[in-house]
Amino acid sequence: MRSKVLDLLDTVPFEGRRLVEQGFAFGMIVQHEQQHAETMLATHQLREGAAVLHSPAPPEPVTPVRGEVFVPGGPFVMGTSSDPWALDNERPAHEIEVPPFVIDAAPVTNAEYLAFIDAGGYDDSRWWTPDGWALRIEANLTAPKHWRRDADGWHYTRFGVGAPIRPDEPVVHVCFHEAAAYARWAGRRLPTEAEWEKAARYDPATGRSRRFPWGDDDWTPERANLGQRHLFPAPVGAYPAGASPLGVHQLIGDVWEWVDTPFHGYPGFTAFPYREYSEVFFGPQYRVLRGGSFGTDVAACRGTFRNWDYPIRRQIFSGFRCARDPNPGEVS
Repeated sequence: MRSKVLDLLDTVPFEGRRLVEQGFAFGMIVQHEQQHAETMLATHQLREGAAVLHSPAPPEPVTPVRGEVFVPGGPFVMGTSSDPWALDNERPAHEIEVPPFVIDAAPVTNAEYLAFIDAGGYDDSRWWTPDGWALRIEANLTAPKHWRRDADGWHYTRFGVGAPIRPDEPVVHVCFHEAAAYARWAGRRLPTEAEWEKAARYDPATGRSRRFPWGDDDWTPERANLGQRHLFPAPVGAYPAGASPLGVHQLIGDVWEWVDTPFHGYPGFTAFPYREYSEVFFGPQYRVLRGGSFGTDVAACRGTFRNWDYPIRRQIFSGFRCARDPNPGEVS
């Protein structure tokens, strides 16, 4: 299949037909292939036995990243109509009004999530929705997938290699229900998809939406943990060059971030090139994830890219960050 596609590149004109305009069809093939590569990596994480995958560790923290970031209210342009490889569910660009909100400067870390576990978060139904609590009981959830408690503390297994939990890494392998329960326990909530994208793309100096948090330039290794260069999330503060203008870090790469929005089409959505890519999945049964993970290829990740999955899914490289409504004194 790949060889046939590559053979066509020398003969197909890239203008005049929507399917191949600016190489769209070939870009879609590249992205689809890389999405399967991430799925295969997640499947590797599920296998038992000796390690067969190896990679260098991600970079160490460069700058301290703590606390929250205030995002001013007002309009911003969500989605895109100009990115040549953007898929149908990212289109069209549309202006949306987003009230002011506060969002975590970094994804929730292992240490922060461990505090939820130690406080009995998995044993208290107050923090869980009815669906989440039913899953917690039925699946006997007690910690993120691949975590285990030993005599000397918590450990995880990553691609066949066991290690103590590193406190400053973003937590990974949690489902939507776990993320939402943590947020309620912490007195916050998950961001909406529009809030997440505004935090990632909005430039208050110009009022425009960027392609990536760091700007419109393509990814480089110092900006985000993408492309399976490292086989686990980088600690918080490892990628200051990838921060958004508002100072929100690690929005791209490391872990897919659950947001509290069902998967749906944008106003003016048109299925292209076929309904089965996005439209058949629209509905409340799926929740959106944003930002990509360490397993996501650069070709399949940008500030507008939308992933979706069932809220019970834990084997994917999923984490989250929290948001909240601002206090009266925080709104200028």
